[in-house]
Amino acid sequence: MSRQDGNDYRPIGDYGIIGNMLSAALVSIEGSIDWCCLPRFDSPSVFAAILDSPKGGSFQIMPADRFESEQHYDKDTNILQTSYKTGKGSLVVTDFMPCFQDADGKMEAFTEVHRLVKCTKGELEVTVIFQPALDFARGNTELELTDSGIVATNKSHRIFLASDVRFSRADGKARASFRLRDGEEITFVVSCGDESPRGVAAYGTEEKLEKTRDYWSSLSVGCDIQGKWRQALVRSYLTLHLLMYQPTGAVVAAPTTSLPEAVGGERNWDYRYAWLRDASLALSAFGKLGHREEIDGFMGWLLRIHRRYGDKRQTLYSIDLGGEPKEELLTHLDGYRHSRPVRIGNEAYSQNQLDVFGEVIETAYSFVQMGGHISEEEWDVLSEYVDHTCRHWPDPDSGIWEIRGQPRHYVYSKLMCWVAIDRGRKLARMLGYEGNWEYWDKNWRLVRDDLLSKGWSPQRKAFTQHYDTDALDASNLLVSLYDFLPATDERAVSNIDQITSELGLGHGLLKRYNVDDGLKGKEGAFFWCSFWLVRNYIRIGRLDYAEALYEKLLSYGNHLGLFPEMVDPETGEGLGNFPQALTHLAIIIAGLELTQALQRNSNVGGENVSGL
Repeated sequence: MSRQDGNDYRPIGDYGIIGNMLSAALVSIEGSIDWCCLPRFDSPSVFAAILDSPKGGSFQIMPADRFESEQHYDKDTNILQTSYKTGKGSLVVTDFMPCFQDADGKMEAFTEVHRLVKCTKGELEVTVIFQPALDFARGNTELELTDSGIVATNKSHRIFLASDVRFSRADGKARASFRLRDGEEITFVVSCGDESPRGVAAYGTEEKLEKTRDYWSSLSVGCDIQGKWRQALVRSYLTLHLLMYQPTGAVVAAPTTSLPEAVGGERNWDYRYAWLRDASLALSAFGKLGHREEIDGFMGWLLRIHRRYGDKRQTLYSIDLGGEPKEELLTHLDGYRHSRPVRIGNEAYSQNQLDVFGEVIETAYSFVQMGGHISEEEWDVLSEYVDHTCRHWPDPDSGIWEIRGQPRHYVYSKLMCWVAIDRGRKLARMLGYEGNWEYWDKNWRLVRDDLLSKGWSPQRKAFTQHYDTDALDASNLLVSLYDFLPATDERAVSNIDQITSELGLGHGLLKRYNVDDGLKGKEGAFFWCSFWLVRNYIRIGRLDYAEALYEKLLSYGNHLGLFPEMVDPETGEGLGNFPQALTHLAIIIAGLELTQALQRNSNVGGENVSGL
């Protein structure tokens, strides 16, 4: 059944995503676009019903009669199809945002959302409700009906809806009803940036659809993946591509803001920005799939950051390296299922997070191992990161989880400082570049000794969250994943067991930590942490546990194989911004490692007899 005029909320997992590597839109399983910012990820919203169902704005297409609906992507593409069945016939709505390469290989992307509506059986009446609420529904959005569609205006913000269908207007909404017979179709195009309205035929929907389909298909074919999880890995790869901002090479953490980590709580953040950490790891996942060209784009982005900011380093950046993403509360919006506040901007950009240099240099190191090239200019930036790490690793910071309180000596941050220096030393030798050898070697040993003496708790038989606590943290599962300790070291094995015991929520799900972080409400299980557990099981030879846990985690994906940041361990409902880059890159990395480990195990005829 449809929600009709949007007086309730769909589960976060009831959405699919479309995009053009400039921005993205979420389309519900009932055919409503409930989130879209144009022309960019970080632009004010055009539709935001997911954050305030009555007034946030939406664009729904559905049969007038009762219906059942389902969604799927057109093969291995980011073209979304929503299918409806009624007692009178069937309908398919094809949604996409055009992007493709021209004859010279240059990317073309259009700030347009195309919706192609086709009757596939029988005859039925279709209802369309167009209710944009520009600029996050700040102020009134006026609708003007024209011969070619609708002009929506709110102060300086304006979009067009092109269609041959006639609309009526009332109560801030535009409505239309029409009948379609088997084989008949109608097209709608939402556009941003046009100087004046155009007829729908001028947008060339069919041609752009074919070019967009060919583009996504070509990327999928180029993925170097085999094994039973290929579909999940390709979907994650395509999803990560939708989170790229192609003009600069930045990768957003997610295309949404303020989807809560706990319904009714205040853990609601804006993820429409590029974190050094997330972007580094996402591009590393691309490389492991055989797509090294995206890492070239990322290295270019790093150079632009360095040229613009010099020695001033941030945890996250706006996607075009523009102004600082200062945080603001949108108090007029009710939030997803009344989860306030709704935030735009993210104050975490001003935090000190020492781990990010480790992730960046690890990605560069992996890139070179895959056969990639690091230019001398790029190496100059990376070596400065190593020097910066050597100077500042003794400092406290805010940690990977961006806790908004007193800076601490977080174990994970120290670990990644060690990784930054370790990989920097190795990169310099591999590439034949100069390094500050004595300084780097000295700090490499100092960080390692400091972490082992202050971060390891003999009483807990595990690494602690920071130096002044006995509490544990799931991020310390990375101790052996980054080869700080051998996987077979008894401390590494004990660390895994203690973390899963204290932070486990059943079925292999883990929460990040179990301490008061100053925020109200509890959060769900963090997917990224559980995929770390899969990778740890692989390294210590517990392949049966690794495979079972990986399969279980994949079962939490929605009907399209999309994942948010977290999951409610009791209900299985997704939580947090959606879809989440960290989760999808974790699916790729863990899936590839598991596939390779199982193949090796099969080749040698080994028996996996390890247990928990």
